[in-house]
Amino acid sequence: MKRWQRPLAHALFGIALIAIGEAHAQYPNRPIKWIVPYTPGGITDTVTRLVTNKVQAALGQPIVVENRPGANSIIGADLAAKAAPDGYTFLTVIAAHAANATLYAGKLPFDAVKGFAPVSLVAIAPLIMTAHNNFPVKDVKQLIEYAKKNPGRISFGSSGIGAAAHLTTELFKQTTGTFMVHIPYRGTAPALQGVMSGDIQILVDVPSSMMPHVRGGKVKALAMFSASRVPGAMEVPTMKEAGGPAIESSTWVAFLAPANTPRDIVTRVSAETEKAVAAPDIRQRFEQTGIIGAGTTPEQLAKFMDEEIARWGKVIRAAGVKADD
Repeated sequence: MKRWQRPLAHALFGIALIAIGEAHAQYPNRPIKWIVPYTPGGITDTVTRLVTNKVQAALGQPIVVENRPGANSIIGADLAAKAAPDGYTFLTVIAAHAANATLYAGKLPFDAVKGFAPVSLVAIAPLIMTAHNNFPVKDVKQLIEYAKKNPGRISFGSSGIGAAAHLTTELFKQTTGTFMVHIPYRGTAPALQGVMSGDIQILVDVPSSMMPHVRGGKVKALAMFSASRVPGAMEVPTMKEAGGPAIESSTWVAFLAPANTPRDIVTRVSAETEKAVAAPDIRQRFEQTGIIGAGTTPEQLAKFMDEEIARWGKVIRAAGVKADD
């Protein structure tokens, strides 16, 4: 570089830094896209819309939720991972994202950890175990006894391979030394029909999906995978209270951004998310459906996701779960 060019280069570099700083200071100055890799109406979509509705009010720009379902959330996650890391694209993930790191190891078009910047763990929904009304057990203790006397004669459903409900039931089998046959469905709705009709005997899912049918007398609740009873389903005993192992398991909802999104933007969105989750009306809505609000820092979410990937990876390997089962 010629001597006269150096001052010019330094000046241009300084102008660029100022421009970036001003852009961050003015953030956001246009609408934000929020990808939900599932269909509308489920817990992922509902929690996202409830929380981002408050976040957008705080940020002063609209948040546009885009439902991009498919391939066990991989399609939507890939779109987010490949988006510009400028703070104008975010992603909602659930427990399946942690499972995908093992289920699709070496096959994902993105890195489930390094491809994203953690923003906040938003909410946790402890899972509930339900049974067909005519299935001859009244609690988890009797279920374990029946399963041990009748190995392979009980079938359990799930919303899909690698879903939190599927892996939680596999964990239950491993912990109790029982053998039940997995019947994967394409979503909670058909799995629910399966347990109500008796095509399957056991179904684990979130309280928001199951409790209306429990209270309507269409299925019976056996236990909640939680340490204490859950608001919104207080009549359902914990797994330990029902005579089973003290297993805690849930699905959860977390917010991510593309990797390398500016730290100050991630921190701000995380802080606004925490405020939104703490709002009384959001807490009330969550509790009515068996959801527990969280609202963590990016660092806390990073630690949580590392633990979830390790936990479910162990279950997947022990059960021999394959993505194409």
